Amino acid sequence: MRSFTRAVLGAAVVAGAGLAAGPAPAQEPVTIGLVVPLSPPGDPVAGQLIRRGAELAIDYYNGKGGVLGGRKLQLTVQDSQGRPEGGVAAYRRLVGEDHAVGVTGFFHSSVNIAANEVAKTMGVPTIGTQTSAAEITSKHYDIAFRTHLIDPLRVAAWLQFIQKKGFKRVSLVAETSDYGIGLVTEMGKVIKEKNLPIELQSITFDRTTTDLTPQLLQVKAFRPDLLVNIGVGAPMDLMIEQAATLGITPATPMLVSYDAPIRPQFWQLHPNTGDKLYFIAYYSPKQKLSEIGAWFTKAYEEKYKESPVYSSLNGFGDVAILAQAVDQAKSTDPKAVIKALETGKFAFWSSGDVTFPKADGVFWHNFSPPVLILQFQKPNEDWKEADVVFESGK
Repeated sequence: MRSFTRAVLGAAVVAGAGLAAGPAPAQEPVTIGLVVPLSPPGDPVAGQLIRRGAELAIDYYNGKGGVLGGRKLQLTVQDSQGRPEGGVAAYRRLVGEDHAVGVTGFFHSSVNIAANEVAKTMGVPTIGTQTSAAEITSKHYDIAFRTHLIDPLRVAAWLQFIQKKGFKRVSLVAETSDYGIGLVTEMGKVIKEKNLPIELQSITFDRTTTDLTPQLLQVKAFRPDLLVNIGVGAPMDLMIEQAATLGITPATPMLVSYDAPIRPQFWQLHPNTGDKLYFIAYYSPKQKLSEIGAWFTKAYEEKYKESPVYSSLNGFGDVAILAQAVDQAKSTDPKAVIKALETGKFAFWSSGDVTFPKADGVFWHNFSPPVLILQFQKPNEDWKEADVVFESGK
C-alpha cells in the first residue's frame, strides 16, 4: 500500500513539474506616464501634439521588441488641464496606481514645478518636455530632468535679437504663471545687471482673462519698438487679435514667446493678423535629425499627413530617453532609472547625444535645444518657409 501511495505521489509531482515547465506567463508591460494639458485652461493643442509624439515612441520601441529583453512598453496619459493641482493628481495616479517608471510630457511650467514637489518624495523621475521656468531644475532635485529651453537662454536670445534690431523700448505682456513671471523677472534682472540701454515695460494678466484691452492700452501709450507676447494658448491668440484691433500691430512688431505659430491651425485663427509676426522656435526642418528622429518624422507624416512640429518631436524624444534609461539601468527601479539618466547618453530626435549633467544652477539635469527666431513674410506662409532672423550661437 505504501509503495502504491509513493508511486501515485511521485506521478503527481512529475505531472506538477510538467505543468510548471509550461509556457511562462507574459511579463507585465513597462509603463511610462504622460502628463499633458488636454483641456482648458491649459493648451490642449500642445497636449495633443506631445501625445502624438509619445505614442509613436511607444510604437518604435515595441516594434524593436520592447525593453529589458522583451517587455513591452505602454503609455498611460493623464490630463493636467494646465493646472498645478491637476498635474499633482496626475503624477500621483501614474506613480501610485499605474506604477510608471518615469513621467514626462509636461508643457506648463507651473504644472511641472508642482509635480516635482510630490516626485521628490515618491521618487519617480520627471522629464519636462516643454517647460522653461528656472525652478524646475534650479532646486537640484534628483528626480527632475528637462529637455527644453530654460528662461536664461530664452531671454539671452531675445536680448541679442533686440540689440541686433536696435530696439530701445520693449513691452512685455505676460501671464501670471511661473512661465510668465519667470521670463519677466529674468528679463529685468539681465537688463539691470548688464546696464543695457533698453527701457522695459512689464505688464501681467491672469491667464484666465478673456479681455486684454486694459493691458494693451497701456502698451499703446508706452509706444514700444517691440511687444513681447508672453501668453500661452488662448491668451496668446487673444493678444495677437486685440493688439491688431487696437492698432498696435503691425506698426509695432510682436514677438510670440514660444512656437505656437508653427501649428497647423495658426493661420485659421489669425488669417489677417499673423503677417510679419516674430516667434520663437526650437526646430527647423533644415536641421539634421538622428536615426530615430528620421524614423519618427517619416512615421508621423504617414500617420498624420503633415510634418511634425517641435512639441511632437520632444514628446517622442522624452519617451525614447526613458525607454533607453530603463534598458541602461537593466531595471524599472526608480533609483536605478535616475542613476541611468544622470550617467548615460541617449539618442534623441536631434543629432548628437543627450546627457543630463549635474551642472550649476538652472542647468542641472538640463538639455536645451538651440533658440531660433522666425518671422512670417506673408499671410498663410508655411512656417517651414519663414525667415530665420536669429539663431543662438551664431
